[in-house]
Amino acid sequence: RNSQYSHRQSSMREGKANIAKMVARRIPDGSSVFIDIGTTAAAVAQELLETRKDLRIVTTSLNIAMMMAAGQDFEVTIVGGQVRLADFGVFGESAVEALGQFKVDFGIIGISGIDPDGTLLDFDHREVRIARVVIANSRTVYLVADHSKFGRPAMVKVGQLSQVNVLFLDRLPGGVYDEAK
Repeated sequence: RNSQYSHRQSSMREGKANIAKMVARRIPDGSSVFIDIGTTAAAVAQELLETRKDLRIVTTSLNIAMMMAAGQDFEVTIVGGQVRLADFGVFGESAVEALGQFKVDFGIIGISGIDPDGTLLDFDHREVRIARVVIANSRTVYLVADHSKFGRPAMVKVGQLSQVNVLFLDRLPGGVYDEAK
């Protein structure tokens, strides 16, 4: 089970800020971007807000939508659906259907766990459905994850690391992954 959103927000703060800076440097002004609901994705959103202009943002996060609405020349689209009060993420069939209508330049997704075999995992099947649509409808997929996600035993399969164009990490994972290299 995933920890509370407020706890995840404060956890690994410096690592998430470093990831956000790396991602923002690779997204040019004028791009279309999907931003996921996670706390690392929120750090990326904050960095984009501070460093980019003229972005078209699509998100399933009420928090990120409100943050990005303050952006210089940003166009923000939030898809409709059921709101999860724990983190103000939007899910459900209508959200999945709405996301399927977009094709964005960059899809920024987070993840709850990465198995040694490259399987991407999450705790919530609703988040998985959103992530799969984003992967399928993004020209470039950026996975943002701090090192603690490696070996974390989430149980719902999102896909494979091979479906991601770039993996952004705060640092390389150790332990169980040393043998998998």
